[in-house]
Amino acid sequence: MNRAQNASAVVLALLLATTAQAVEVDKQALKQEAVSIVKRFGGTLKPELKKALKTGGPAHAISVCSEKAPAIAEELRNDTGWYIKRVSLKPRNPGAKPDPWEEKVLKMFDERQAKGEDPKKMAYAEVVDGKFRFMKAQGVEKVCLNCHAAKVAPEVEAALKEKYPQDKARGYSLGQIRGAFSLARDL
Repeated sequence: MNRAQNASAVVLALLLATTAQAVEVDKQALKQEAVSIVKRFGGTLKPELKKALKTGGPAHAISVCSEKAPAIAEELRNDTGWYIKRVSLKPRNPGAKPDPWEEKVLKMFDERQAKGEDPKKMAYAEVVDGKFRFMKAQGVEKVCLNCHAAKVAPEVEAALKEKYPQDKARGYSLGQIRGAFSLARDL
């Protein structure tokens, strides 16, 4: 190999290394953006839920999750270009059923929690089929137990049967992973 070819090979190697680093930086930036969107989602939903609990009790608050949560997700999708939903291995409604990738990540979250990791800190990101995918675990908080515990008040039971006839999102205890926020964005 002559000097010119050697120099070209070095330049090409540096260019490829720089490009690989740029892709990593982009993944990190996308992850930070996804975390910000999850915080916006939760920061909008939680006050609505608390307000509904205070004004009408747990049975009334079910409407926040069934009506306002999808509206918040749609608003965030329009504002950010990210697809966002909540998913669970035990979905309350068919729309929360995970796709195969989400199911894999939810099971991984359960394994991580079984090893002692705090759900509040669990997230996972990966590039899949030309999309950046991100999931953030959603742990059960005290307020969640009004509707997601094994036993709920009779009026809550009735409201759940009416709004979610195929409900499987029950039997949780404080701190368990109930599901996750799932986000995706085309690259």
